[in-house]
Amino acid sequence: MKVAHLYLLLHSFLTACVLVNAFDPITTTVVVGVGATLGRTIWNYFHESCDPKWIAFNSTGLKADLESKLFGQHIASRIILNSVNGFMSNDNPKKPLVLSLHGWTGTGKNFVSQLIAESIYKEGMDSSFVHVFTSELHFPHSSQLETYKSQLQQWIKGNVTNCARSMFIFDEMDKMHPGLIDSIKPYLEYYEKLDGVCYRKSIFIFLSNAGGESIIQTALDFWKEGRNREEIKLKDLETLLSVSVFNNKNSGLRHSSLIDKNLVDFFVPFLPLEYQHVVQCVMAEMKARGLEPDKNVADQVARDLVYFPKSERVFSVKGCKTIESKLDYYM
Repeated sequence: MKVAHLYLLLHSFLTACVLVNAFDPITTTVVVGVGATLGRTIWNYFHESCDPKWIAFNSTGLKADLESKLFGQHIASRIILNSVNGFMSNDNPKKPLVLSLHGWTGTGKNFVSQLIAESIYKEGMDSSFVHVFTSELHFPHSSQLETYKSQLQQWIKGNVTNCARSMFIFDEMDKMHPGLIDSIKPYLEYYEKLDGVCYRKSIFIFLSNAGGESIIQTALDFWKEGRNREEIKLKDLETLLSVSVFNNKNSGLRHSSLIDKNLVDFFVPFLPLEYQHVVQCVMAEMKARGLEPDKNVADQVARDLVYFPKSERVFSVKGCKTIESKLDYYM
């Protein structure tokens, strides 16, 4: 909506208010009704609402961001783009989209969640329809597990009632009480409605370090065999990953019925990052700060990180997680 159009709406609204007393009761009712409609339109122009002005999927933008900002994650990029694109293009999905992102720290799990939010919501992660839960902040006491279950159910129900296109991100799933996530299982099922609420257009994203060891071992095996990391396929990791997460005592999905009932659409592996990927991360961070990317500085930052195995220095221990502070030091 252009500013000129908004001005006309405001003018019409004010004119209607001035003329209300000049008409008979029936006409007054009509004018007030028109005024209320204009008022809602003006309100929605300035305040985020659950409509296409604020929620509109940008597939091209997501694809470009994954290609230019996420490094070393050929499997994750493909899964994320295809799954989100297919889901958001479907006006009548049969169930919510459920993604479980796994991998070592600094490999891009939180970053990908941000990219997804930015491709759907005009306000991105600041949208009132994007909800982030972290275990240590929102569910700190195991003794209150039953209370947390009830609160979580009510929170999700209330927010989806407010906007069907809601997104829920559960961070630190490896620190979450096993069984807590099972409390939202009904909302992830194929039900058309539950108590009058449809959850099918919502997105649920789980982030976890659980299963990271399996992913790292697979990447190491490929490296030791002299094979390119791009040869690693989802089929090499997905079953291994789901079993590892299901049996991991530190996983919020341990023995979860979400896995038993196949309600998680994709277990998305994030591979450990190599030196070249860290350099790319530094270059991208410099560009994001409005600086001219400097390969020499990027190399200095990348060399300063810790890699494993210790002798070969193949994979970054913390991925790209500390590059912002490292870059501050070198700049």
